Amino acid sequence: MKKVYIFTDGSSLGNPGPGGWCAILRYNKHEKILKGGKKQTTNNEMELTAVLESLKALKEPCEVYLYSDSKYVVDAIENWIHDWAKKGWKNAKKKDISHKSLWKEIYNLMKKHKIYTFWVKGHSGHKENELCDRIAKEEAIRYRGE
Repeated sequence: MKKVYIFTDGSSLGNPGPGGWCAILRYNKHEKILKGGKKQTTNNEMELTAVLESLKALKEPCEVYLYSDSKYVVDAIENWIHDWAKKGWKNAKKKDISHKSLWKEIYNLMKKHKIYTFWVKGHSGHKENELCDRIAKEEAIRYRGE
């Protein structure tokens, strides 16, 4: 199984507001940068989109080392997502979880891969996180129309 390293970040200018996301995929010496955004979104939606788009880009089952500065993303993948799926994508209050459609897609893609998540502190000098942050912000600005 190929080992792929994925670094993600999302950004929004206002919450909600224009947003951007970025993912860096690294396999051996190969590296690919994915990016995008939306005119009206939230930071969490952009964080999730970065994860989703990076997993969609994998062409075969992989051992994935996923790095994110979002505790929401890391905690959900490590601790909550399986319970959400079992409970029909409802939270403890029996209401639909936020970003249900994104989480469902991520969950389905997770079944193909062995995923290890790592939380990195944002704005702390982590090279790939800093690059993802910069690109995600550039995308948010682009979607704002500047």
